[in-house]
Amino acid sequence: MGESSDSVSVDVERISFGGKEHHVLTRHGPLSVCVYGDLEKPALVTYPDVALDYMACFQGLFFCPEGVSLLLHNFCIYHVNPPGHELGAVAISSCDPLLSGDQLADQIADVLDFFGLYSVMCLGVTAGAYVLTLFSSKYRERVCGLILVSPLCKTPSWKEWLSNKVMSNILYFYGMCGLIKEWLIQRYFSKEICGSWQAPESEIVQACRCVLDGRQSSNIWRFLQSMNDRCDLTDALKKLQCRTLIFVGEHSPFHSDALYMAAKMDGKYIALVEVQACGSLVTEEQPLAMLITMEHFLAGYGLHKPSQLNCSPRSPLSPSHISPELLSPESMGVKLKPIKTRISLEV
Repeated sequence: MGESSDSVSVDVERISFGGKEHHVLTRHGPLSVCVYGDLEKPALVTYPDVALDYMACFQGLFFCPEGVSLLLHNFCIYHVNPPGHELGAVAISSCDPLLSGDQLADQIADVLDFFGLYSVMCLGVTAGAYVLTLFSSKYRERVCGLILVSPLCKTPSWKEWLSNKVMSNILYFYGMCGLIKEWLIQRYFSKEICGSWQAPESEIVQACRCVLDGRQSSNIWRFLQSMNDRCDLTDALKKLQCRTLIFVGEHSPFHSDALYMAAKMDGKYIALVEVQACGSLVTEEQPLAMLITMEHFLAGYGLHKPSQLNCSPRSPLSPSHISPELLSPESMGVKLKPIKTRISLEV
């Protein structure tokens, strides 16, 4: 099990979209962390997918009315951006070594140390889900729950490895060109909202294209390289004992990875939800499909919408605060077999 070491941290704050941004110098380089909410509330740590910052990956989930009442009411949110993925980031020096998955996970431990956090809830998407799962396996006592969206847990298949390798080379030599943007869009979203000759692409996809235009291509290349060299977490999954909720879009390129991950985890702690007519980025494409199940999942920790509470939560999250009957998977409001949910695209 990993040990958290002391890290030298520099705190630079600025107000951004209602949150406060901190620049934390970890043992493996600086990270941008944006904090929303009351610091006395339980902590929820998020980590986005490749080429996305926290706003591009999570705003659909956190800033819809239902998300505000469930998540921002109950948690202080710590949005961790991958190295060099924050808005306005400068290019990471080519002299800096590429980070391994283990080093990315160790950075999360340094962030928790910086903010004085011990046990947290984690929410990650695809590559971000991999980093947080690895963090959970190394620092098991520091994670009380996992919410994973279209997660990765195995080494890349030959198909994924080759695709990543080709796109990494294009990204390295040509930057954020049209081909790279199209490849990333297909990674994130289902064909239903990507547009065709019959229908224009959705505003969500258009907004994502604009976000990608502003990214430092060399920083994306570095994170993509780290993920293409990732290790297999299968053995570690069997030892995880924190309650885990997995969402995956049925059209996600990583659909089979999510099913594999759910099958390898202890059935007492895992619930899987498949979201129909959706790609990998469920948080943006169909966030409402997540919130009902998340509400039942979080009820196991004594967290509810404000109409169900007399006051805001103040105590840290801990399994000791969960009644025994809420520890069963059935109490999450979901079954252990995949659940099909269908949310109208107009919602």
